[in-house]
Amino acid sequence: MQNDKKMDTATVSSDQKLQLQSKIFLWTTAKGEKVNSYKLKTQNGMEVDIITFGGRITDLKVPNKEGVSENVVIGFNSLAQYEKENPFFGALIGRYGNRIAKGKFSLDGKEYQLAINNAPNALHGGPQGYFNVVWKADEAKSGETASLKLSYLSKDMEEGYPGNLQVFVTYTLTNDNQLEVLYEATTDKKTVVNLTQHSYFNLSGDFTKTILDHELTLNADKIVPVDATLIPTGKLEDVANTPFDFRTPKLIGKDINAKNEQLERGKGYD
Repeated sequence: MQNDKKMDTATVSSDQKLQLQSKIFLWTTAKGEKVNSYKLKTQNGMEVDIITFGGRITDLKVPNKEGVSENVVIGFNSLAQYEKENPFFGALIGRYGNRIAKGKFSLDGKEYQLAINNAPNALHGGPQGYFNVVWKADEAKSGETASLKLSYLSKDMEEGYPGNLQVFVTYTLTNDNQLEVLYEATTDKKTVVNLTQHSYFNLSGDFTKTILDHELTLNADKIVPVDATLIPTGKLEDVANTPFDFRTPKLIGKDINAKNEQLERGKGYD
């Protein structure tokens, strides 16, 4: 992740194997907000870079079987690129991940209308969802882990959702090369919430290659099909004898071009 100007860098070590580095940049969003960057790092060769804009993972370096660390998540090289419309690279998603049909839901007999940003539906919290805000960051460390705790207050009726929702997301890197993501939220009014993380992975470490030769296993006997606007129908369909059967290891590219309505609607596996 490249920066415009670097103001300050600090390194906090919880032991000799684990580090948390913070970089305060003179980045500013279009709204004039400052954006910082943080790195969690182990001596085993694993690193994760996170920026406070959207709580995005911008790099995730993982050692391969030869011990060489390579980046395995897709991202950009500048804040300006993240501010433009993009496929939510590396971002935290809320208040509600995925689509809400026609941007409407009812709660206790009251109907709420959300912004339509994926016509005819609302997607990932709306046009200004959590991917588009600057999160507050707090660093934490212990003997075996280093963590970055991000927080954001989503105010009552922001993007049309009821309730003041205080959200916390904690990224933790452990000495045995595990990256953990913990979501917590409290609200002062009944609401709907569905939080997630939106990184795109390419485990080859070479982004000139596709993931079609990645081998995938999914312990799922059924799928929920979607309609033409990608809203789940509510039905359950068996994966047997369909391109969606990954119950035993299979290359992602093996059946991706098969004639199948769900593949066509999702433009692949969605």
